[in-house]
Amino acid sequence: MSRRDGDLWGADPRDELRADEDFDLDDLDRGGTPGWTSGKKDARRFGGERGDLLSELQERLFAEGRSGGKRSLLVVVQGLDTAGKGGVTRHVMSKVDPQGVALRSFGAPTDEEQEHHFLWRIRKALPRPGLIGVFDRSHYEDVLVARVDGLVAPDVWEKRYDEINDFEAELVASGTTVLKFGLMVSHDEQGLRLMKRLDRPDKRWKYSKNDVPTRRKWDDYQEAYADVFRRTSTEAAPWYVIPADHKWYARLAITEILAQTLIEMDPEWPTVRWDPEAQRRQLAETMSTRALRASLKETRRQVKKAVRDDRRVREEAARSLEAVAGSDPVAEAEAEAREAEAVATAAAAMLDLQRTRTQKSVLLAERDEA
Repeated sequence: MSRRDGDLWGADPRDELRADEDFDLDDLDRGGTPGWTSGKKDARRFGGERGDLLSELQERLFAEGRSGGKRSLLVVVQGLDTAGKGGVTRHVMSKVDPQGVALRSFGAPTDEEQEHHFLWRIRKALPRPGLIGVFDRSHYEDVLVARVDGLVAPDVWEKRYDEINDFEAELVASGTTVLKFGLMVSHDEQGLRLMKRLDRPDKRWKYSKNDVPTRRKWDDYQEAYADVFRRTSTEAAPWYVIPADHKWYARLAITEILAQTLIEMDPEWPTVRWDPEAQRRQLAETMSTRALRASLKETRRQVKKAVRDDRRVREEAARSLEAVAGSDPVAEAEAEAREAEAVATAAAAMLDLQRTRTQKSVLLAERDEA
């Protein structure tokens, strides 16, 4: 990732946090901040800036889905109690329009769900085109809880790793980008967070009498998570293992990976099949002269905002491509193309602005003559 003013990522968190078949969970510094060169204060500011970009990209994806697009994004969040899964929804996904997010939480399977294959309930909850789906716990419970608590025999959960890999590859092939985040908190930090829940009357509702029995199985869960990361982090659906002792870092890293992923998905605003000028004239007929005059004054500000947002997205895409291009002439050419697109789009929008202002002025003049 390229460095620039305000960019405090010294390295792309996707490179720093991605698990592979050699991943060793024992080596993870759960209080670390891989790739981030500053502290909490800068993280909050930078995360807010990325939130604006996320909002723009998510709206584009949503509009694409509403106009016949087939793509969606699935975010899987796993972690033991207190790891910060709920904070991802509250602090990261709150940056985007809630109508574009489909949140599902998976607890113990119901009687009906137990009668079906373990992926049955997951398939029913997949995000529709244009949406960002968020799974707070997921199908991975069936190789974590089911394994540690002995809910199924070892030969049953053993074959589920391959079934999950096949399932996720199928999702990706059908147009769903899959991101998986494992929030890994340290044993001491989990104990502190659970104790805080007991100490605060307003947080006791989060505490369960099962928390301590589950905590006593810490080593078993760490082993189960290690196998999940090693065996199901694929090219199609990678795992990003997030040190979670610092909640601000976990939220920042997920925000950045989401932003970079959406930049690479490159959702575009749909083109309309009707004539804006004809529709503008019809709409103007329903507006008072005062409202139409106010609209004329607003035109420049609205178009400039659209241009600014579009240019920011295209420039971010170009920076991301430049960061990974190295000596790759294809990537370099694509980065240059993104920058050229930003200039061309801005120029086209300015021409459209002039036409729009001219049409509104003509419509107002026609009213004055009438």
